[in-house]
Amino acid sequence: MKIRPVILCGGAGTRLWPNQKNHQAKQFIDFGGWTLMQKTLERVKNSTFDYPIISTNSKYLKQVRLALKKNKVKKYKIVLEPAKKNTAPAILASALIKDIPINQPLMFFAADHLIEKSGILNKSINKNKHNLNDKNLFIFGIKPTNPSSEYGYFLTKKLKNINKVTRFIEKPKPAKAKQVIKKKGYWNSGMFFLRKDSIINNFKKYQPKTYKSCLASVNKAKYKNNTYYLNKSSFVKSVEKSFDYAILEKTKQINAIKLDIPWSDLGSWKEILKVYDKNKNKYVKKKNVYYRPWGRYTNLFNGKEFLIKELFVKSKGILSLQKHHHRAEHWLITQGNPKITLNKNIFNKKPNEHIFIPLEAIHRIQNPGKKPVKIMEAQVGSILKETDIVRYQDVYGRVK
Repeated sequence: MKIRPVILCGGAGTRLWPNQKNHQAKQFIDFGGWTLMQKTLERVKNSTFDYPIISTNSKYLKQVRLALKKNKVKKYKIVLEPAKKNTAPAILASALIKDIPINQPLMFFAADHLIEKSGILNKSINKNKHNLNDKNLFIFGIKPTNPSSEYGYFLTKKLKNINKVTRFIEKPKPAKAKQVIKKKGYWNSGMFFLRKDSIINNFKKYQPKTYKSCLASVNKAKYKNNTYYLNKSSFVKSVEKSFDYAILEKTKQINAIKLDIPWSDLGSWKEILKVYDKNKNKYVKKKNVYYRPWGRYTNLFNGKEFLIKELFVKSKGILSLQKHHHRAEHWLITQGNPKITLNKNIFNKKPNEHIFIPLEAIHRIQNPGKKPVKIMEAQVGSILKETDIVRYQDVYGRVK
């Protein structure tokens, strides 16, 4: 029996757009000819998996269908949530549809994660398929590349060649994260691997109210155009909880698959800028390079309400002291040691550090060193043009 991939595609990705009401969901953002949803569909299009099931809501149904069409996915099922109830009800309802046999292995993916070397992931899934039973489950850990506070962690112990999860640590501060990494802690990726009967048994035991309401919503669902329209009056009775809080924190039968592969949930502009920095040669065009007295900048990609740039500040180069009315900016230092003014504060930054420039904040970049400074910049806002610059000071005489 092949593994059935289930793609959770109902999240909004609000962390990227803190001040915007009509923001784009992260999984559908065009990052330059690709979206995270398309990448996820590509990931499950191989011999390891059966056809996909997509869990989403009416707000994203059109975009899901468009992604399926672009990826030439002809066989699929969509489970449409009538209300936002977090991941626990979404996972349970997707597993309960009649297309899935009771002992079917299910692999749950988030639609908005970027995973490289997915072949290693697929091999680990196949390797552990025979270890599934009607009660246990596997989560996937990613070997940390830094003591990030943006992700949860977990610890394990080895029992009979299986990594048993012993503890979860929810988004620790950097100092605590360093300690967790020393204890060989892994990032919790939010991917789950388990059988249908395990999902049912765990929800019956730990979340009986949600099990009853989801079962009723599936049984009363309308089916049309490969889509299950879950019954709203039943579904809304589910308890709003994430799968982590509903099941993982209660069951003792959690195993871990540990991976050392490039992975990110692209939950911040810092992570997005890292991706562009790594792949910037794909985006660089001579016509998009603009020279200034302090150095130059290159427009890499102009998206919907965001613009990705690389700034090159020559030795002793100084940008004007300025602000913007219509955009905020995120900077990721990739080379050199710039001195950055942000309102009344001055920061000395180094490579791999990030700084956020809010809307209307007065700011400046200086390069006091001998080596050039390189900064990846994400502009986020309604107007992303050079006309949206108010200069207060400029060593090159550009203040009128």
